[in-house]
Amino acid sequence: MKELLELFLTFAKIGVMTFGGGMAMLPILEREVVQNKHWATEEELVDYFAIGQCTPGIIAVNTATFVGQKRKGAMGGITATLGVVFPSLVIITILAGLITNFAHLAWVQNAFAGIQVCVCVLILNAVLKLLKKSVVDKRTAVIFVIVLLGNMLLSVSPVWFVLLSALSGIVLKNLEGRAAK
Repeated sequence: MKELLELFLTFAKIGVMTFGGGMAMLPILEREVVQNKHWATEEELVDYFAIGQCTPGIIAVNTATFVGQKRKGAMGGITATLGVVFPSLVIITILAGLITNFAHLAWVQNAFAGIQVCVCVLILNAVLKLLKKSVVDKRTAVIFVIVLLGNMLLSVSPVWFVLLSALSGIVLKNLEGRAAK
């Protein structure tokens, strides 16, 4: 029970500090889940994010579910998910009642503009960290460039990029292994 409470409180803390969606959450998740709690490795966290990106639902919720499930099974997954969602539910409920009354005020609009800039920086930081850990050789660099260009030039669901990247990784690694023999 103590570990479930720790899961809930840790993910509630992550949930209350997350502005801007799942990608902005990556640095906070990395600090709490990988560095502080040692519940997952950096590689596992990147994998959870990748899977969370291409499965239905919100990346942050999916990632919390994966970490919680790894830690304490199905009940851990449910507990971590409830923890990460709870602060948002409370905050959104309060804001929904207030925002319609104050959205027209200049200081509220300026605050949201400032938050958007901050979120952009957090996402960029997360992308740079992921880039350093993910693009580690020529094979991953080629996949990165192809996905980057494909994403910029095509209107295709990210799910296809993830699936094709996974397939490419498998094929290229097998070809690399055969060439080494």
